[in-house]
Amino acid sequence: SHQINTMKLRMQKEVNHEVYNFLSSAGAKYGVGFWKPGSGIIHQIILENYAYPGVMLIGTDSHTPNGGGLGAICIGVGGADAVDVMAGIPWELKCPKVIGVRLTGTLSGWTSPKDVILKVAGILTVKGGTGAIVEYHGPGVDSISCTGMATICNMGAEIGATTSVFPYNHRMRTYLEKTGRGEIAAVADQYKDLLVPDEGCEYDQIIELNLDELRPHINGPFTPDLAHPVSEVGAVAKKNGWPLEVKVGLIGSCTNSSYEDMGRAASLAKQALDKGLKCKAQFTVTPGSEQIRATIERDGYSKILSDVGGVVLANACGPCIGQWDRRDVKKGEKNTIVTSFNRNFTARNDANPATHAFVTSPEIVTALAIAGTLDFNPETDYLTTPTGEKFKLVPPTGDELPARDFDPGQDTYQHPPSDGTSLTVDVSPQSNRLQLLEPFDKWSGNDLENMVVLIKVKGKCTTDHISAAGPWLKFRGHLDNISNNMLIGAVNSENDGINKIKNHLTGEYGGVPDVARHYKANGVSWVVVGDDNYGEGSSREHAALEPRHLGGRAIIVKSFARIHETNLKKQGLLPLTFSNPSDYDKIRPDDKISIKGLKSFAPGKPLTAVVTHSDGSQETLELNHSFNETQIEWFQAGSALNRMKELQH
Repeated sequence: SHQINTMKLRMQKEVNHEVYNFLSSAGAKYGVGFWKPGSGIIHQIILENYAYPGVMLIGTDSHTPNGGGLGAICIGVGGADAVDVMAGIPWELKCPKVIGVRLTGTLSGWTSPKDVILKVAGILTVKGGTGAIVEYHGPGVDSISCTGMATICNMGAEIGATTSVFPYNHRMRTYLEKTGRGEIAAVADQYKDLLVPDEGCEYDQIIELNLDELRPHINGPFTPDLAHPVSEVGAVAKKNGWPLEVKVGLIGSCTNSSYEDMGRAASLAKQALDKGLKCKAQFTVTPGSEQIRATIERDGYSKILSDVGGVVLANACGPCIGQWDRRDVKKGEKNTIVTSFNRNFTARNDANPATHAFVTSPEIVTALAIAGTLDFNPETDYLTTPTGEKFKLVPPTGDELPARDFDPGQDTYQHPPSDGTSLTVDVSPQSNRLQLLEPFDKWSGNDLENMVVLIKVKGKCTTDHISAAGPWLKFRGHLDNISNNMLIGAVNSENDGINKIKNHLTGEYGGVPDVARHYKANGVSWVVVGDDNYGEGSSREHAALEPRHLGGRAIIVKSFARIHETNLKKQGLLPLTFSNPSDYDKIRPDDKISIKGLKSFAPGKPLTAVVTHSDGSQETLELNHSFNETQIEWFQAGSALNRMKELQH
């Protein structure tokens, strides 16, 4: 399988050569190292090489908090926020609350670190952690491996948390030593009292979790906070008409592809093989880094997982973010998959809205892939061998870290040159993959008058709905091309349709990006109206760049997810919330909306929307915002980048 993946990687390098050349040349020019294709997923690379107790680090992905497994404060942000940091400009964040999760007892048996966050997600929901850091503490922490803590922090993104963090302990020290950072471990030991909760500290909210009582969980479908104990999910599925047959089990991703994860999955696969069984479901394995791939290959885990029916994929995000050429079911065909990923929004993994995706631990995925059915509880149920013998799987076991140290595998790191100032960044003007960003227009100085409602979005609208991933990711460097996916997954309140909205200039229905382009070409500004927690999910900056590029001026919703709200501000858009959430119901798809009060735009001072209905009647609504003075300057300049340029002169 490694030979096949090497071949595929060679093909990908050819297909994506201009993108890799751009990244490589940009890194060289600006003195930054470049991890070449095949290195793995950035969050794994950070944990293995860069994160350390007490560091504060920002990254342009919602799963950046993976580094919390090493006691690091790692926060996911949009790309424009990262630009601030790289340009030496202060990066700011509204001071978060702190939710304390006190762990007691000990993890054992079938229960894994993933079950901690699956349970917490069930308690807090997808927006319960918004505006808060989650700090795990208590005597139960010591029973969780360093990479297990990283899993918990990584998936904290699914409850909207700013970040999650664990206190420094001996499990982190061992991991640092095993990954060649013994000196850092020694310094952390020296300052250990600064890397744990202060004595007598108080939390804004406390959640108590007894690990002795915690049972294996499986969350889903369609949302990562719908939590079920594995023992009950079969009955719930039958009641709700969810397909019981597990079509595919997928393990790995940035959340769950540690050496320990792979070892525990392999221990179950070996039990099945010893009894003459293979997976009933398709089974895929995604190592999170080249180091993990090489080490599990050396230590025999890859062979066991392959022998049981698994296909070892490249060290990449893969199906977790929709990079999966799935062929076993047709689009629209109802089916069930189980993954050890972090996110299971509609159509995220395979672009099929009828796929019921469930998130669980790698151990439970493996067991369900062997059994082939969602109503299998490995703690109590028996499997049948080809000879008719019944047997029960023994709880999984796996070493936290490799006894023979990690095998780094192929060297995929490109060091920057000592001086790259004379080098140029490689972007072809003819490219359909890369396009240099043109500055957005400045605020006119007047109120925004008579804007049309492009779409009134109904229900859940994640960044995957606003800017789909999968095949679209190849256009990440080309704003105009990727804008053709803008809001194509959002549900239109007018007709419950997807990517079908009325063009109020022509009276005809069309796709969202096409109608937006038509408005822009005719000088008509527009707004989007949305529901609760608008923009949850990936920190995908394109979800803010695209509406700005296609002529949007404001996004008016009941509430926003944190990263997306900031991203919109950075691009010169107005993210606004209804002071009275029920005002959402007053907006009709054919309304004209004017936003008043922009000449006296100030922190904490609401703006006003004058809504004109097609019958000529008007309503005035109050709109709140969370802009501070600096962010208002971004809006006035047209974007944060425009403002940075102004400040240089």
